[in-house]
Amino acid sequence: MNHLAPQTHTRRLFGTDGIRGRANVAPMTAEIALKLGQAAGLLFTRGNYRHQVIIGKDTRLSGYMLEPALTAGFIGAGMDVTLAGPLPTPAIAMLTRSLRADLGVVISASHNPFEDNGIKLFGPDGAKLSDETEAEIEALMAQDLSERLAGASALGRAVRLVDAGGRYIESAKSSLPRGLRLDGLRVVLDCANGAAYKVAPAALWELGAEVIPLGINPDGFNINKECGSTVPGFLSAAVVEHRAHLGIALDGDADRVILVDERGSIIDGDQVLALIARAFQADNRLSGTSVVATVMSNLGLERYLASIGLDLHRTAVGDRYVAEAMRARGLNLGGEQSGHVILSDFATTGDGLIAALQVLAVLVRDGRSASDVCRPFKPLPQRLRNVRYHGASPLLDPAVAAATRDAEQRLASTGRLLIRASGTEPLIRVMAEGEDETMIVSIVDDLCAVIEAASLRIVA
Repeated sequence: MNHLAPQTHTRRLFGTDGIRGRANVAPMTAEIALKLGQAAGLLFTRGNYRHQVIIGKDTRLSGYMLEPALTAGFIGAGMDVTLAGPLPTPAIAMLTRSLRADLGVVISASHNPFEDNGIKLFGPDGAKLSDETEAEIEALMAQDLSERLAGASALGRAVRLVDAGGRYIESAKSSLPRGLRLDGLRVVLDCANGAAYKVAPAALWELGAEVIPLGINPDGFNINKECGSTVPGFLSAAVVEHRAHLGIALDGDADRVILVDERGSIIDGDQVLALIARAFQADNRLSGTSVVATVMSNLGLERYLASIGLDLHRTAVGDRYVAEAMRARGLNLGGEQSGHVILSDFATTGDGLIAALQVLAVLVRDGRSASDVCRPFKPLPQRLRNVRYHGASPLLDPAVAAATRDAEQRLASTGRLLIRASGTEPLIRVMAEGEDETMIVSIVDDLCAVIEAASLRIVA
């Protein structure tokens, strides 16, 4: 049983996945991006050598504003800047390590609409920065840094990495077992008009698949618009129309994936985790006896893993918390129901393309349809609703606390309840799951009504 999810961090700008907001409105302004570049550049200048940062982005119009502002900040701090252009988030994480850069930066709001944008940072190891490091950067941004910036002769330079896409394609392809090909497979691939619009179709085609690409014509405004992993119905219809073996839907920065079987049915991140766990266990490629997921993952996943001798370790929501737990426990598989799947043998963060390739490898090896192999377990009934609020969070309202206690008593030991604030939007997420679907629906709807009422009282 899970109670109200605690909110422990004190950071003001950084949320669960970097800094995010409406483009050209604080904190997503050129001014703040400049200060971020200066502060992060100074913090990660830690030796007597030329320091380097690599910057990638997705296809949002506002990337043209934020990229040069960040570049100017890093150059002013004395860092050399390598510009990779539109590339998936995991590609920038990979390149940060490959190029021995001191810092990696991705300009993206992931699955959000084009009006939003975000900035997330990776350390030299290709991992997202800790809460503590982000707090240090925020503290520096609040200071006058004019006396600490580089002198005229110590300014950095900016260059463009022309083969960035090719490097990532080869890295993704190498995640497959040696000699495995995708010849004979017809795959519909929805790139969400986002960062993977070039590299993902190229990687699948080079591996031998017949690729039907969708969402590969970004115009700065259409990222995630009626396509991508958050709108899987678009992919489902295309898979059935083209009689494909599998459908793959990435989000705007391609760090998450949702799959569709040949019948058009959706396969979420929990099922992908279960499938890869079973395959890696069979091949002796699974590190340890545990898989990491978040508090949002279905109880069915936990029970399935237990049936094959594996444990499920749960973390707070956010793929970086999953990655941190994996590193701490020496595990190589983790992810989220939303489609972030981390395979640490190949990537330091969620990678939608690499996760999809592991599923395709199972289809090739087993010679069976996606509908046969991609649902290892039956999920328990689960209901998730979001309540948007204005002003202060309604979670501290006494009526919400009382309603939560009542809901937990109704569930008793037959399910789980989770109420948490989103780290990227002013939303309260309410999730319940258990054996009785009618009761689950009633619990979530009743709680949402109480939260909505509390939010209206706070605004009034």
